[in-house]
Amino acid sequence: MDSQFGIAHVWTQGDFVTRAVAVILLAMSVASWLVIVIKALDIVKFKKFARNAQDFWHSPDLASGLDKLGNDKANPFRYLVLEGREATAHHRKTSAHLHDTLDISDWVTRCMRNGISEFTARLQSGLAILASVGSTAPFIGLFGTVWGIYHALVAIGLSGQSSIDKVAGPIGEALIMTALGLAVAIPAVLGYNALVRGNKSILNSLNSFAHDMHAYFVTGARVSIEGKESGNVLPLKKGA
Repeated sequence: MDSQFGIAHVWTQGDFVTRAVAVILLAMSVASWLVIVIKALDIVKFKKFARNAQDFWHSPDLASGLDKLGNDKANPFRYLVLEGREATAHHRKTSAHLHDTLDISDWVTRCMRNGISEFTARLQSGLAILASVGSTAPFIGLFGTVWGIYHALVAIGLSGQSSIDKVAGPIGEALIMTALGLAVAIPAVLGYNALVRGNKSILNSLNSFAHDMHAYFVTGARVSIEGKESGNVLPLKKGA
């Protein structure tokens, strides 16, 4: 005997609007969970990069420091080192450019800031989906509830039976849509807050590393133009 109540009964007895609301909520839930899982894995990876960046300053020279950072192109710490190295080398070329009006400190700062801005945009991509799901899913579920209650009351009125057992079932099923909306919104909100905290921790580490790299490229050993591709650089200062 098939159950006359529950989500399955809501689906089979619902009209186009009810089913559309259910499908939208399901799609929003899948999208939010995909974003949460993917971005959480990214945060774990970037935190590992941040830990490896602490070993960079124990290297005898810049080339070995880059080796410690690894070869992953997604590593923002390695990207900042390469960006700062190239900015320093480019600024010291003899040909005249517009950037010659800037001193080396301002030029390296500008290049590193651009790199951090690009990484920040990449790090925060997808969070808008979680914010949208968390703010709209309860209202979409509420719309499904209102629509379901309206049709339930119409059906009860046409049947002429208004006893509690006839009213509780249809209205209770309509309220399921509100519960589904909350079930979609709550993980999205919690995931959004957790990811924002994780991103903030990574950006703090990256900004601190960029500050140290800026000081090194401005006041430390100079990168030779000829050795830019080969990694032939003057050694870091001892104790750096």
